[in-house]
Amino acid sequence: MFPIWGAQMDFLDGLRAFVATAQAGSFAQGAERLGISNRLASKYVAGLEERLGVRLLQRTTRRVGTTPEGEELLRRAPALLDGFDEMLAGISEGKRGLSGNLRVSAPVTYGQSHVQALLRGFALAHPDLVIDLRLDDAYADLAAQGVDVAFRIGTSSQRLLVQRRIGTITSLLIASEDYIARRGIPASPADLAHHDCIADTNHHDPALWPLTRQGMTVEAQIHPRFMVNSAHVALGLAQDGLGIAFCPDFVTAPDLAALGLVRLLPDYDGPVSPVSMVWLEGRILPRKVRSLIDYVVAETRKSLS
Repeated sequence: MFPIWGAQMDFLDGLRAFVATAQAGSFAQGAERLGISNRLASKYVAGLEERLGVRLLQRTTRRVGTTPEGEELLRRAPALLDGFDEMLAGISEGKRGLSGNLRVSAPVTYGQSHVQALLRGFALAHPDLVIDLRLDDAYADLAAQGVDVAFRIGTSSQRLLVQRRIGTITSLLIASEDYIARRGIPASPADLAHHDCIADTNHHDPALWPLTRQGMTVEAQIHPRFMVNSAHVALGLAQDGLGIAFCPDFVTAPDLAALGLVRLLPDYDGPVSPVSMVWLEGRILPRKVRSLIDYVVAETRKSLS
C-alpha cells in the first residue's frame, strides 16, 4: 500500500512541477513558484514524462514550451491539482481555518487605498494565512506569475479569466481654494487649456480628459504643468495649489472641503470604469481564494449601504 501511495505522490509532484514550469516558461521560474530547486523541478518533470511515455516540454536555451501532448495536459492538470488541494484543505482546514499562501495582485494606488485595508481585515480572521500582495499598474499574467486573484480597474482583453465586479470608479476635476483664488474657475471643459493641470500618466491619454454631460462626451485638451504616475501625488499637488487634477474618486474623501479642495465643473462626470476581481478560468477555486472573494464582496456591499 505504501509504495502505491509513494508512486501517486511522485506523480503529483511531477504534475505540479510540469504545470508551474509550463505556465512560467522556464524551469527556474517554475521551481521558484514551488519553492524547490531548478534541478528538482527538472527531475520531477522528467519522471512524469517517463511515466507517461511522452515528451511534455520542448526545452530550448531561452525558454521552455509545451508539446501538443503537454498542451493537452496543461489544459486539464490545473483543475485536477486544484481539486486535490481543495479536498485536502477542506479536511485539514475544517478545524484550524485557512492556511498556506495567497498571492494577490492590484494596481498601486487602488491597492494602497482599498485593497490593503480589505486584506488586513481578511488576515485578522485567518492568522495562519500568508498573504502576498503584489502592487503593479500593469495587468499581471496570473498564470505566469502564480497570482491567485487580481483586482482590476477597467476592462481587459486577456482571455481565460473569470470576473466578479465589485464596484465602479470615476474621476473628479479638483483644485485647491488657493489655486481658484489666483486663477479662477474654468467655466467649460475648453477653459482647462488655459489652466495649470496635473496629468496622471496612468490614463490612456494623459493630455485628454474625457468629460460627460447629459450623455455627451467631450475630450478636454490640457497642457500639463506636472505629469505623474500616481493619483496620490496628483492629489497632493492639487492640495498644494499647483494646478487642477483629474483624480479617481477612491483617493478623494467624500468631504473635499476637509482637504481644502473644490470640485470643478460639477455638471460633468468623468469616465466610469468597473472594478473587478479576476481569476483563471477553468480552475476549481481553492477555499482560501473563494473565501477572500466572498469577504471582499460582503465588505464592498457594507460600504455602499
